[in-house]
Amino acid sequence: MAGGTGELDAGMRIESDALGEFPVPADAYYGIHTARALANFDLLGRPCRAELIRAMAQVKLACARTNAELGFLSEAEAGAIQAACREILAGGLHPWIRVDALQGGAGTSLNMNLNEVIANRAEELLGGSLGSYARVHPLHQVNLHQSTNDVFPTALKVAALVALDRLERGIARLQSAFQAQEQSFEGIVKMGRTQLQDACPMTVGAAFGAWSEAFARDRWRVFKCKERLRVVNLGGTAIGTGLTAPRDYIFRVTDRLREETRLNLARAENLLDATQNVDVFVEVSGILKAHAVNLYKISSDLRLLASGPRAGIAELRLPPVQAGSSVMPGKINPVICEAAAQAAMTAIGNDTIITQACQSGQLELNAFLPLVANALLESLAVLERASLTLAERCVEGIEVNADHCREQVERSWAVVTALVPALGYETASRIAQEAAASDTRVRELVLERGLLDAATLDRLLSPAAMTALGFR
Repeated sequence: MAGGTGELDAGMRIESDALGEFPVPADAYYGIHTARALANFDLLGRPCRAELIRAMAQVKLACARTNAELGFLSEAEAGAIQAACREILAGGLHPWIRVDALQGGAGTSLNMNLNEVIANRAEELLGGSLGSYARVHPLHQVNLHQSTNDVFPTALKVAALVALDRLERGIARLQSAFQAQEQSFEGIVKMGRTQLQDACPMTVGAAFGAWSEAFARDRWRVFKCKERLRVVNLGGTAIGTGLTAPRDYIFRVTDRLREETRLNLARAENLLDATQNVDVFVEVSGILKAHAVNLYKISSDLRLLASGPRAGIAELRLPPVQAGSSVMPGKINPVICEAAAQAAMTAIGNDTIITQACQSGQLELNAFLPLVANALLESLAVLERASLTLAERCVEGIEVNADHCREQVERSWAVVTALVPALGYETASRIAQEAAASDTRVRELVLERGLLDAATLDRLLSPAAMTALGFR
């Protein structure tokens, strides 16, 4: 690609590539490759995610540093390229990095968008004009010793690692919120339920403890799966053979990226494998799906336990955060739980997308990494925000309707389960059936029939006995 001096009009400049000439806005920091991509791809109607753009800038910065150290870039060229990259990392120039998040070419459009923006800004910093590429060229300097096929997947892993750190903190906040409520509600007895029917008593604290354990597993899985992403194929260039890149560069560039990102990155031992096989993203997505499953299930539990208050279970009171209806005055809905569930559905749907995209690679490359990047980073972001929102806007403010819980336990025929060791299954079953049919409390029926004395009954039906781990 060479810069041109012709003008369509005052607002445009002409650039050329192997396909010919193409107009580019005169004030644009991008160039002809980006302009063609903008014309070709308008699928999602929005640019790539900001975290991927920042990661791409970090990769470009590390490459420039390596090339300068090895004498392939002058001090002025490398300095200007690095300065432009740091502007992007600080949030600048993002409006010019605008190619659609879904694009053909395995991410080439985004790679060239970065190359052009960095080159034009570096050119400007060195006193040149946009589109001239006299001092810094998008391909000759910015993309030196690189290919989209090693830059894009490396940047995706960097972005995902950063996002996984944030998600882990979000899950930790959610786990802590449930743990705190486990302690707060440890002395309140409620009915446990199976198949949505009364089963046997438990404490509200125990319910919150079980939910906390589920999120503890999620947190551990997220922590461990980061190890899978730290191996990158930077330096492998087009297919993993390192063609067009010097050996010293290949062995050094990942070290520089590790310094820039402060992530524990390592060069893949088999760069061919790391370039063509992207199953690691499926593995990570599966971990995210596991968290999404827990997030959905537990959000649904909270909604159910707060349902009513008259006709539902109504054991929990969720924090009221907004009016629930435009037509029913006073109605308050469990909107935070519903939002968290929708975030979970999004991640579960994205897992299917990632699976299909990753299996669609052919031979030495997977051309569908832009789709993988969009879906994976979206899942990471939405699950992080959902975890924090559920913790802060719902779980931390939950209250228990303790009197109602106690009443439900006392009125439920299912408490007869606690009497099975003393009465036997057959007798307990008859008491349960009669209690359900007559709407009489189990305690009253047992006393009426003289099956147990009051002291024994009090002991067996005490909160401590009904919620203990086994009987004595």
